[in-house]
Amino acid sequence: MLIISLAQIQLAFNVSALQVSIGGIVEDFNTSPSSVSTALVVYSLAVAAFVMLGAKLDKMIGSRLMFQGGILVHGVAMGMMALSTTPDRMIQIQGLAGLVAALMVPSLVVLIATHYQGKQQAQALGLLGAAQASAGVLAFLIAGALGTFLSWRYAFGLLVFVAVAIFFLSFRLKQVPRQTGMKIDWNGVILIASAVTLLSLGFNYLNAWGILVATSNAPFNILGLSPAPIMIVFGIILGQLFFSWSYLRGKKGKPTLIALEVLDTSEERYTTYVLLIIGALGPAINFLIPLYIQIVQGRSSLQTAVAVIPYSLAIFFGTAMIVRLFDRLTPRMIARYAFVTIVVGLVMLAFTVSNDWGTPMVILSLVIVGVAEGSLLTLVFNVLVSASPKELAGDVGALRGTVNNLSTALGTAMVGALAVGILGVLIAGLAANHPSIPPELLDQVNLDNVDFVSNDQLEELLAATSATPEEVAAAVAINEDARLRALKASFLALAGVAMLAIVPAGGLPNVLPGEIPVDQPQKGAAGRKKKKSGAAA
Repeated sequence: MLIISLAQIQLAFNVSALQVSIGGIVEDFNTSPSSVSTALVVYSLAVAAFVMLGAKLDKMIGSRLMFQGGILVHGVAMGMMALSTTPDRMIQIQGLAGLVAALMVPSLVVLIATHYQGKQQAQALGLLGAAQASAGVLAFLIAGALGTFLSWRYAFGLLVFVAVAIFFLSFRLKQVPRQTGMKIDWNGVILIASAVTLLSLGFNYLNAWGILVATSNAPFNILGLSPAPIMIVFGIILGQLFFSWSYLRGKKGKPTLIALEVLDTSEERYTTYVLLIIGALGPAINFLIPLYIQIVQGRSSLQTAVAVIPYSLAIFFGTAMIVRLFDRLTPRMIARYAFVTIVVGLVMLAFTVSNDWGTPMVILSLVIVGVAEGSLLTLVFNVLVSASPKELAGDVGALRGTVNNLSTALGTAMVGALAVGILGVLIAGLAANHPSIPPELLDQVNLDNVDFVSNDQLEELLAATSATPEEVAAAVAINEDARLRALKASFLALAGVAMLAIVPAGGLPNVLPGEIPVDQPQKGAAGRKKKKSGAAA
């Protein structure tokens, strides 16, 4: 369990270190926070697009061998990350790391299913979720300290040594036999990879390219329309085609990229929806917090770490301890209570956050959200794994990897676009109506490309204009007000999403261990599977 958890920590540490290092990367590369957001999206996109292919390769090569090879290549990618010199290079490396993670994610679930059964398996899945949460704590502490006193690069260089240690320890894991004679549905690979890519890029560039009408930043337009919403629509269509294609192949007895049995009950489908939502909310919050503390307040990576540690510890606590409630509350009850708790926490956060992030009410709000978020992550993962037989563990891992990383990309992209969009509207309105800001000054500033900038960056920008000291002071005040209001509005929007999630949460199993649902079919594979889903969860 320690070996598997360390591998999960290494994968998750990379993502958390990127988030906490926003300030250092922006300064080092002389770029905008959007570059870091794009790197996160590209990483998650690569995992989501190819994790189903990774599950098939895992079966063909063997889970332990795939695990060992993946951990070494991921270590090499982290070394390259530490030596990167440009934003484009950073984004490319994160794409490589995402491809490697796509190969490793299914093997983690298979290795747990190989080593543990029954109640121990549920505890192991909880520990796997706790390992992912602990990576956030470690990243904020280690990457925060290294980024403050040395450089953000050292945190990624450290992962090279972690990868080597995990590789040598991995020989203690059991061998998982390869499945010979397997064939890969390459048409399915193309369909799901294209769908995920279009969805991720469409949401990521929604603000930059235009929500409906194409902006000047759009690479092209279709009759004046932005390509971003068009990509989203086509991504949804290709996703539907993928599942239709897989269903038709399955009926003919041909191999599919993912076993659709992992989604053949309504409970499993609703559980997947819940995973998609909570998987988007967490990264969205994790992106807003460092963005505000480092860019808006101008604080260091270490100060960011100190501010975020309570939130990360709360997620860790929720993932590890929610297993104790599985014998007392049904998955449906836990999910609904958790989403209500997240709504309360986010509303509290929206009304209490100010230019002083470290107030007790802000910390309490983050803790409330973190406990509920961690509980949901462990709950939905356990429901999905326990609903399917051991031989489908890799497919469940692939499903989890696709949904989790697609939601990470969508959550980061959407909240980034939302926050920047609100900021642009606020700044344009406040500046146009401010008595100290003349129209001549607005003509010298491009308000079509508004982004979160520090006061120093804004003053440097205005130094190249005809702005007087009084006008600069007014612009700084407008920027401070707009940034804070954009952050508050973003948190309220996330609370709205969490409130809507209560609906799909009602589709989770509503039985305790050992109970049989009243609508349980008496015969057939689907009936047996549904019974297992309710009881095991």
